[in-house]
Amino acid sequence: MYLTKEEERILNGEAGETLRQAIEILVALGDIYGADGLIPIKSAQIAGVSYKTIGDAGLEWISDLQGRVKVPAILNPAGMDLEDWERLRISPDFAEKQKLIIQAYEKLGIRCECTCTPYTLVGFDVSYGDHLAWSESSAVSYANSVIGARTNREGGPSALSAALLGKTANYGFHLDENRVPKISIDVGFSLNRSDYGALGYVVGKLVGSRVPLFHLRNIPDADELKSLGAAMAASGAVALYHVNGATPEACRLDFEEPAEKITIERNQLDDIYESRRKACREPELITLGCPHCSAAELEQAAELLKEKKVSKELWIFTSRELAKRYPEQVRTIEKSGAKVICDTCMVVSPATNNYSCVMVNSGKALAYVPGMCRAEAVYGSMEACIEEAVGRTEKKAGGSY
Repeated sequence: MYLTKEEERILNGEAGETLRQAIEILVALGDIYGADGLIPIKSAQIAGVSYKTIGDAGLEWISDLQGRVKVPAILNPAGMDLEDWERLRISPDFAEKQKLIIQAYEKLGIRCECTCTPYTLVGFDVSYGDHLAWSESSAVSYANSVIGARTNREGGPSALSAALLGKTANYGFHLDENRVPKISIDVGFSLNRSDYGALGYVVGKLVGSRVPLFHLRNIPDADELKSLGAAMAASGAVALYHVNGATPEACRLDFEEPAEKITIERNQLDDIYESRRKACREPELITLGCPHCSAAELEQAAELLKEKKVSKELWIFTSRELAKRYPEQVRTIEKSGAKVICDTCMVVSPATNNYSCVMVNSGKALAYVPGMCRAEAVYGSMEACIEEAVGRTEKKAGGSY
């Protein structure tokens, strides 16, 4: 792996211990994966933020680092709403540790907006062909697939190292040859919004980490693509996918049709709605926003909850920036008794551990909640989730599980 003279000096410790550790991490990864050198990046998105997932050891490591990031950098969701943590029954001890983690990152010059959808934030722009060092699985999938930027699925330490150096190792999805589809997915029926999360959950298990090329009967919008990619990244390890007629590289590049093909049948998606519904008798908690809700999803939730009252806990997760940008939608949602929660999500917050059965409209959450929150998870559309939350006496017809 080639290093410039400046990079060699950093590796020798001449720029301080923090940068020496950072470049050592990136060089080790580059050596493992055959990188030819380091390349500049436009931005970084850093996982390893929730105290639930990194604990005291992670807090200690981050707190010992010195220096400032060289590129715009932002954090993944934390373990709690940083401004209103008490309403989800977060313990004071957890809250204190979580605040120390945020302060340690802030000291390094990182924007402490905690979201898995950094591409929605003002001043954190990403364009086609940009090289990034992002680490949250759904954000990586969105950047690679929907935007056409280039990033590997970095670990928290490697994304932080890249932010401190302004560079990452040149391997994996930074290279043209690794962005070519390896398997074709044919879906011979039309899809509704929540079907994309179910489809991603099914396909992720089938393709693992390979790059799929989808042939769909309808053109998905950005939120549907977000759901599809997030689910595949969670149930499998898909970090890049293409959709004919929809995603930028599928539209710009002349891909050769992969030799291996999979056909998805409607009953495979129906099984996601039905089999998981049988996992528990009644969901105790309903959650939306994994990945964080977009402006359009907040609008949809507000419209569905207008003039209704919830009879079960309903948590709707979004970035703090979007919550502040759309106060009317937030007010409408919270007037129903639902909670709009920022900075965190149901997966990385210990608050979810207080429930034994959680209903979600996210294939990503469906994959992660059982293992990370020790709760059963059931799947439904946003409409079905809200119908469940408002109670049977207020339900309308048409919300499918």
